[in-house]
Amino acid sequence: VQLVESGGGLVQPGESLRLSCAASGFPFAGWVMAWYRQVPGKERELVATAGAAGMTSYADSMKGRCTISRDNYKNTVDLLLQNVKPEDTAVYYCSAQLRSWSPRYWGQGTQVTVSS
Repeated sequence: VQLVESGGGLVQPGESLRLSCAASGFPFAGWVMAWYRQVPGKERELVATAGAAGMTSYADSMKGRCTISRDNYKNTVDLLLQNVKPEDTAVYYCSAQLRSWSPRYWGQGTQVTVSS
């Protein structure tokens, strides 16, 4: 399993940013894909999930400000962050999991910094 995130960077409050995760080494279409984020000293937290059947879910703090989407032909999962806030600053990680009891795999993360 290989997950490679891209798209992070420095953005100003109120702007939008699209993160992308390229997946390989497993049958992507049947796996649950998710985005997490982590700031130093805090636990990694779930941002959004895209299930194998296409259902999506979002953390309450991100509802209305982000959209997760997956492309089962390109084996990618994107996270669009909108109207970003300084508190969105974190390292964002892509994850892949077959079932809830299966191992979860992680990418290396991409840094998002929201600052004016």
